[in-house]
Amino acid sequence: MRRQIEGLIFLVLFVLTIPAANWLASNFGIFCARNGPCLIWVAPGLMTASGVLMIGIALVLRDLVQRRLGVVLAAGAVLAGAAISAFLAPPALVIASAVAFLVSEFADLAVYTSLARRRFVAAVLASSLVGLVVDSILFLWLAYGSLEFLAGQIVGKTLVIVVSMPFVIWLSCRDERVGLAPA
Repeated sequence: MRRQIEGLIFLVLFVLTIPAANWLASNFGIFCARNGPCLIWVAPGLMTASGVLMIGIALVLRDLVQRRLGVVLAAGAVLAGAAISAFLAPPALVIASAVAFLVSEFADLAVYTSLARRRFVAAVLASSLVGLVVDSILFLWLAYGSLEFLAGQIVGKTLVIVVSMPFVIWLSCRDERVGLAPA
């Protein structure tokens, strides 16, 4: 029962990251570029679209959904997320957001699935890193026709993933302690 409740919480949070990322990228930042994203600092001298905050979280949450609810439901969540992204993104970002989300989350799913049974924490980290690179390249190219903010996207998403890793490690240790096997 614990696995299903936690899985549903992770699923809801995962789905909420999609509209949150699109809203942030279009409405929140230190500076909003004309016909471009709203930007935040992710490192000294390095800015990128503020949506990176949510996408980094989404990559980790997708793995947690799979751990709790299984690969089929995680794949379904990716498809639902892409559909939500397509409907909720600003018109100029619809295709870029949906395609980048869909492809990057399935790349994340493929890497995570192959590693998760042996090394959960390493699987989350590796799959998230693969997903963030794919998402960054596709989104920037499709949305803005430029990779100008690629370094910032990669740094920003990586920072969010690194910050989430203590929770992933805690979850893994707790699962082992209470005998909670992955779905």
